[in-house]
Amino acid sequence: MEPQIKASLISLLDAIKRSDGQVVAAEMERLDDYLSRGQSDGSLHPQLEHFLGKRSYAKALMFLGGETDIPAGACGGRPAKG
Repeated sequence: MEPQIKASLISLLDAIKRSDGQVVAAEMERLDDYLSRGQSDGSLHPQLEHFLGKRSYAKALMFLGGETDIPAGACGGRPAKG
């Protein structure tokens, strides 16, 4: 499911840049569905589940891209590098 999530995230972030509300809404709905299915069957990595649940889509894409220095958000985690 991760390749589909990654493709959806890329499409969503591109649609946001283009101000395409219809695509934004469709991709957010799709991502919510992936999250729901992943929670049901336990197939999502906990960190990815967290990012999708908090709608931290840029961080979710960073995670799927293999980045390890994802900045902490308002919800806690390790301090961001200053």
